[in-house]
Amino acid sequence: MMLVTGVLVAVTLGGTAGPAPYVSSRHAAMPAGLATAVEVARNGVPSFSRQTGLACSACHYQFPQLTPFGRLFKLNGYSLFGVKAIVEPDKSKGAGLNLIPFPPLSLMWMTSTTSLAKKLPGTQNDATEFPQQFSLFLAGSLTPHVGALIQATYEGSSGTFGIDNSDIRFVNHFRLAGSDLLFGVTAHNNPTAQDVWNTTPAWGYPFASADATPGSLAASMIDGGLAQQVLGVGAYALWNNMLYLEGTGYRSAQQGAPVPLDSTATGAINGITPYWRAALQHQFGTTFYGMVGTYGLSSRQFLGGVSGATNTFTDLGFDSQLERPTKGGGAAILRATWIHEWQRLDAVVAESAPGAANVRNHLNTVRVNATYEPNARYGGTIGYFSTDGSRDTVLYAPAAVFGSGSGRPRTTGTIEELDFNPWENTRLAVQAIQFTQFNGSGRGYDGFGRNAWNNNTLYLMAWIAF
Repeated sequence: MMLVTGVLVAVTLGGTAGPAPYVSSRHAAMPAGLATAVEVARNGVPSFSRQTGLACSACHYQFPQLTPFGRLFKLNGYSLFGVKAIVEPDKSKGAGLNLIPFPPLSLMWMTSTTSLAKKLPGTQNDATEFPQQFSLFLAGSLTPHVGALIQATYEGSSGTFGIDNSDIRFVNHFRLAGSDLLFGVTAHNNPTAQDVWNTTPAWGYPFASADATPGSLAASMIDGGLAQQVLGVGAYALWNNMLYLEGTGYRSAQQGAPVPLDSTATGAINGITPYWRAALQHQFGTTFYGMVGTYGLSSRQFLGGVSGATNTFTDLGFDSQLERPTKGGGAAILRATWIHEWQRLDAVVAESAPGAANVRNHLNTVRVNATYEPNARYGGTIGYFSTDGSRDTVLYAPAAVFGSGSGRPRTTGTIEELDFNPWENTRLAVQAIQFTQFNGSGRGYDGFGRNAWNNNTLYLMAWIAF
């Protein structure tokens, strides 16, 4: 057996093991050279499997959903490994060395085809992408206390290659009030990409979706508004495998923009954007896990350039995740998140042609979804989503397909997905989205006769990581 900061994992050499029980948080240790079979959830990118010697099923309830072991692996800075390291035996040289014996590289390929209930004006209805996305990962241990997950992605829809979600961590352990305190520092480029629960926006459901589905008018700033355009440096702590706290500050680090940012910049942060995260988690025996948490940020941004009036976005979110393992090594998982955003649009309203009717607006976002995965091969998820907010006939103006005839951003619907994994690193999926309202209403929502259900989507996807 191996003890990894709060998860006792039963392993066998070349055999199978039962579900892993849970214990209180202690030190992290990975035995070297194990040919391991573990019957708990799924691991992340394959370079982590090569590094730890564990199957993909050690860290994920079918990727990218993290198990308790997977969450602790990420919190420990991706630095646990179970292969023989390259070390510097001569202590007289001053600096030590502890490297994994192979490059921590992985690839990911996604291809898909999508059909809408009613095609977009002037387009073909069936959209095929080969690839939809192709990613290269540098993922694994850099030193005994430092690890990284750095992703670069080619997107078929744009034909561009650039930086994707990336996270570098330093981690150590201390004792506080007689219990383990895991302490880490993280540098990353997308608020919530550093999070270890599948409730926050960066890693929330749906885990893959169609590019062809029309996007709704409104989303909170924390819901992808700063993705890959910032550098966040923060500190986090997990005490007694129960209480998680994090604080991070973000500055603009825009891609494809002048350095330093100048009058051509758009959406540059004024000062520092603070982010906070708190969560309580508990394992009830060996059959039930629960987490409740809160997270948010407050960002002041210039509309254009790096001076003048700013817009302010303050987001407050609450989330919860419940898990019940199954005998086959899978799980039933319930996830929920609610985000409220206060908007103060001084810069938008101050334009010569104001871009909003109201200085103060708000948004509410709700996502609830349930996943059942009896084992590593099969899975299904059903979810509900809703975004609503202030009526603003200028900010949410009529426009074909993407506009709002009512001046409201309300979009609601359901999303279902069935997954088949012939291998743990390969997924075939079918996903369906049904909209009941889109950008404010159901029938004729855009002011030009398109209905919300015309955007209903059928999405077929193949996803492989190796």
